[in-house]
Amino acid sequence: MFRILFLGDVVGEPGRRAVIDVVPALKNEYGLDFVVVNGENAAGGRGITPKITIDLLRAGIAVVTTGDHVWDQKEIYNYIDTEPRLLRPINYPPETPGAGSVVLETAKGKVGVIQVQGRTFMQPILENPFRALDEAVTKMREETTVIFVDVHAETTSEKTAIARFLDGRVSAVVGSHTHVQTSDEQIFPGGTAFLCDGGMCGPTESILGREIEPIITRFLTNLPTTFPVAKGAVALNGAIVEIDEATGKATNIARFNRKIDKV
Repeated sequence: MFRILFLGDVVGEPGRRAVIDVVPALKNEYGLDFVVVNGENAAGGRGITPKITIDLLRAGIAVVTTGDHVWDQKEIYNYIDTEPRLLRPINYPPETPGAGSVVLETAKGKVGVIQVQGRTFMQPILENPFRALDEAVTKMREETTVIFVDVHAETTSEKTAIARFLDGRVSAVVGSHTHVQTSDEQIFPGGTAFLCDGGMCGPTESILGREIEPIITRFLTNLPTTFPVAKGAVALNGAIVEIDEATGKATNIARFNRKIDKV
């Protein structure tokens, strides 16, 4: 049985410190075989750097996914081609740096991870995620049936539709991007586990990981302002999925929540 932990969007220094500090213990506590983390907001709340990626991987994270902020830190352009465990959305044009999928060997067999970005209310508008996933999953299933998909998208309808489209072909589909964990965890008839959004790894006293007052001011005035990452206790949100390695079908999915008072 594979046991995979997915952690939602890591927000800034508080989120990444908590993840790096806690993941090694979580692997022992839950008997985890594989950890996937969405790191697209790990660098000051926007993007990710090579150093942050290396720190996350050294903490025992197998794959780091991203999303619409993947290119916000310019040093990532050259680095992403050198680190196959750092994914950008697979539905970018083929000539884009980096890759949107990876297959890694583990003690229990191969695990595939795919990252895709939705198009509804998202910028930039990428290629059709359904068609990109159809091609990627078909190819990946030649190597392994244990496949985890991170859908970085805004709307619940698009994430749910993608998961239904992939039911029976991948092991799990978990959404990211909204920073708010949903409570719709389930296993579809074909054996695919689903959670619409895993939530975030970021400060609890915040608005989506950012300081509260500047965001309220923006809503009140419509004037431009900066949104610093908040401080204080951090919540780690995500999901743990159990997968039958022989069939690639999920047998259980449970939301994961852990509050870290000191980071």
